[in-house]
Amino acid sequence: MTVTSVEPYDEVAFDKDGDGPAGQAGALAALARRGCTDLLLFTHGWNNSPSVATGLFDRFFRPFPGVTDPGVRLGYAGLVWPSMMFSDEPVPDFPALAAVLPERTAAIGRLAELVAEEPPEEAAFAEFAALLRELTDLDREGLVSTGAPGFLVGDPRAVYGMFADAPQATAGGRDTSDAPAGEPLFGVDRAKHLWKGAREALRQATYYTMKRRAGVVGERGLGPLLGELGAVAPGLRVHLVGHSFGGRLVAHALRGLPAGARNVKSVTLLQGAFSHYAFAARLPHAQDRGGSLRDLQSRVDGPLVACHSHHDTALRVFYPLASRLSRDDRSVLGEEDRRWWAIGFDGIQAVPGTTTRTLAAALRDGLPATGCVSVDAAPVVSEHSDICHEELARVVARAGRFGR
Repeated sequence: MTVTSVEPYDEVAFDKDGDGPAGQAGALAALARRGCTDLLLFTHGWNNSPSVATGLFDRFFRPFPGVTDPGVRLGYAGLVWPSMMFSDEPVPDFPALAAVLPERTAAIGRLAELVAEEPPEEAAFAEFAALLRELTDLDREGLVSTGAPGFLVGDPRAVYGMFADAPQATAGGRDTSDAPAGEPLFGVDRAKHLWKGAREALRQATYYTMKRRAGVVGERGLGPLLGELGAVAPGLRVHLVGHSFGGRLVAHALRGLPAGARNVKSVTLLQGAFSHYAFAARLPHAQDRGGSLRDLQSRVDGPLVACHSHHDTALRVFYPLASRLSRDDRSVLGEEDRRWWAIGFDGIQAVPGTTTRTLAAALRDGLPATGCVSVDAAPVVSEHSDICHEELARVVARAGRFGR
């Protein structure tokens, strides 16, 4: 599909392993031959079809011609990768799940049967847990014995009860549990309550799978592609923008960027669905360890900007649920434990020298030329997918030094 609201435009695609069609670097380099000075490359987060992704690209790119400096010739690229929507709907979208995990069709079909039937037997919950591990490839990768997420390897009934009791995603954070607080559940009622938690565990398993996939596509796909592009079009200034898991993807592209490549001039993360400690050299709660992307902001020849919003329910509630990889499940929601917060919820943390800006200040005064920057986008970002705003386009343009 072609985006019609901006030009010149090209599209990049990768599969789940970071492999893509041959010649993609050459196609992007052609934008430079058409006179483009800068390339704006944007990728989606939770989407389940190329058409959905392309529609988002169209809406997101639309304001940029109006905010770009007249001396800049901007080219556009959308990156499509196989991902899955992570909505707050209570019923899993099994057809969409099968579309992005075709190799797990049989397991997904059986999961759908169990969710529909809600059998009360202990064996049914154990089977459901085993199918979740199959869905995430834990058994094949040997992660069960080397630090798998607790919700995938813990006692199924305990885990699903915990998920069922956790506050669900609402604007006010109210508890939508199907039982009054403090009222015990027995027999069939208890089984239905546990299956409610099992549905949440399935969504978390999907989240975990897509999170890992975003990192793989960024490191093995986009990073090397940017290296090739730098070799064939060294004068083309590249600006990376990613939403949600797409933010994780473009951040992990820095890990796959060849040594010495300096064509990435800015990175902007919009409601990034990964740890706010990702770029930290030392974790506040474990000084002998760093974040998964420690110091990789230095590979950007410009600023690395994280736009965040406290209105983002998906990151306020579901990200901590999915990201507590510890086997200690005493605080499943993680509200009081900052270790599990997302970069799109409160910005970049534990990186000395990080600049913080309100949205108004970023638009009025601009952004630093290098280093990490956190921009509070709450004045315009009302929920996780609310990213198509002229104000955010101006932040991206400010970060890349191509805006008016």
